[in-house]
Amino acid sequence: MCKVMVFAGTTEGRELAEFLAGREIPAHICVATEYGEQLLPRGKGLEISHERLTAEDMESLMKKKGIRMVLDATHPYAAEVTANIKSACEHAGVSYVRVLRENQKDNHMGDCVYVDSVEEAVAFLEHTSGNILAATGSKEAAKYTALTDYGQRVFLRVLPLPNVVKQCQELGFQGKNLICMQGPFSLELNEAMLRQWNCKYLVTKMSGNTGGFWEKTEAARRCGCTLVLIGRPVKEEGISVTACKQLLCREFSLKSQAEISLVGIGMGSSKSRTLEARAAIEEADLLIGAKRMIEACQRPGQDCFVEYNSEKIAAYIAEHPEYEKVAVVLSGDPGFCSGAKKLLDVLGEKVKVIAGTSSVSYFMSKLQKSWDDVLLTSVHGKENNLPGMIKRHKKVFAILGTRDGIQNLARDLVTWGMEDVMLYTGERLSYENEVLKTGKPEEFLDYEADALSVVYVENPKAEPENATHGIPDEEFLREKVPMTKEEVRTVSLSKLRLKEDSVCYDVGAGTGSVSIEMAKRAWKGRVFAIEKKPLAVELLKKNREKFAAENLEVIEGMAPEALEDLETPTHAFIGGSSGNMETILKLLLNKNPKVRMVINCIALETVAETLTCLKKLPVKETEILQLAVSKAKTVGSYHMMMGENPIYIISCTGAGH
Repeated sequence: MCKVMVFAGTTEGRELAEFLAGREIPAHICVATEYGEQLLPRGKGLEISHERLTAEDMESLMKKKGIRMVLDATHPYAAEVTANIKSACEHAGVSYVRVLRENQKDNHMGDCVYVDSVEEAVAFLEHTSGNILAATGSKEAAKYTALTDYGQRVFLRVLPLPNVVKQCQELGFQGKNLICMQGPFSLELNEAMLRQWNCKYLVTKMSGNTGGFWEKTEAARRCGCTLVLIGRPVKEEGISVTACKQLLCREFSLKSQAEISLVGIGMGSSKSRTLEARAAIEEADLLIGAKRMIEACQRPGQDCFVEYNSEKIAAYIAEHPEYEKVAVVLSGDPGFCSGAKKLLDVLGEKVKVIAGTSSVSYFMSKLQKSWDDVLLTSVHGKENNLPGMIKRHKKVFAILGTRDGIQNLARDLVTWGMEDVMLYTGERLSYENEVLKTGKPEEFLDYEADALSVVYVENPKAEPENATHGIPDEEFLREKVPMTKEEVRTVSLSKLRLKEDSVCYDVGAGTGSVSIEMAKRAWKGRVFAIEKKPLAVELLKKNREKFAAENLEVIEGMAPEALEDLETPTHAFIGGSSGNMETILKLLLNKNPKVRMVINCIALETVAETLTCLKKLPVKETEILQLAVSKAKTVGSYHMMMGENPIYIISCTGAGH
């Protein structure tokens, strides 16, 4: 038993039939011709008929099929058919829904032009070019003579009567431009005439089905011919196709089955968009993305949802199952510094990802440089140790995210002693007002750029970091501040198990030797050096500048109070606790129950205090080792081994969840 009946005389009707077939909702589709039936989909639960029905026939069919809802998607000018459908629904007690085209009340609708009279049609056609098939009858023939070159452009179709032929000849319609034939005219004959005389326009009156109106309009559609209709469609109340789909989803409790594509749109200009991306955007009935992306892609009448939060996007798609093809537009390429990663996590694996032109490939091609050996990164919307990357790599490309991004980078490069590097900057890539600049950092110190800009940096003096920690002690500025020595530092950092993106605390940082080594190892992360003594704080800052450790932040204060407002740590080194070991350890575990910690102790009392704390606190993998280091000292021609103070290195990991 069918639940829905669709009168599908239009593209909108076929679209609704496809929607019902795809959702396997039993439906009966009514069309006027066999050709119309051929255009419809074949699906489970879909019945199709092409008989022309009276109001009584419609009512009988509705009752026979047990129809719950009728969707009237007939032509806006088929007023007679619509009246019959409404009457049948009323008598059968069936819900009636009128489906209207977008902007149906406008004079121009797709390839149709509505006018009130032949005179108005002629006035419109005067400003066009191309042949015209006039199917309005001999009584209107004289009105076409007002059209320039009417004798060549207008092909007049009239009855084959002697007096009609004579009248038209006297008006100037001669030979092939005078078509004398008796109707009715089939769809195929109408189509053949339009093609034979290469007509670009067909002028006809809204005569209804009895006047062969459908055959004329359908022939015009097939030939790509513009209809000029005398008379306007009845102004109706109804809903759009999208609203109708939404209604069906509510009525039958349908869930979203949308085909979702994550579409890389390149830099923004349509010129940088791939053909696959263009097709996905054109076919989408819903476009989602940030405002700038939507504005770059949206076609007239296309539904859109301005949003870039992945969870909100997923929720919106789930809440709107009426959309069948959804395109989430992303700048550049989805695989390079985009929101595609989070979207794939929340939308599932069936999502299609469509590649786009990335900013790096576009920009480097503009510079005529290869980028197979370039370090790629982004500081758009996140912190990143960009100067540190430039110090380590000869070639670095980065996406920036603020108007002062270029000037801030230039100032950092000068501060960290890299004033000789070469900067290449790009703004508004692919647009007509695109800007490309080249220069040394000092040339960009006060430069204000577009918020979304890119930079490529060449540093011939770049020196890769050592594979392991182990900066010689003599390289640090020390003065009279205590320092964790190289060998102890090396073992302690090995026990700490740092990662590139670790967030580290160095509590009781002293000269900052451990902090500097941390910053170099965790170069994608952040290091906080906490020190209470002003002299040591100043020395920390000097060492930070000497080693260009931009991701190192010096915090002056006493632990644990100085730690409270800092970013949550993944790792912590404690070189000095000032008697606050238990409160420091508790705070670290509260901030991150799984924090990795390494503690250096010299005094036995500190060892005892630490072990007492660890027995009470939720930690695991506790390891205690004693390190006794002896170094050779030259005495005359001899080498004497001189012992350093023994150090206890205690390591553990938080046991929390």
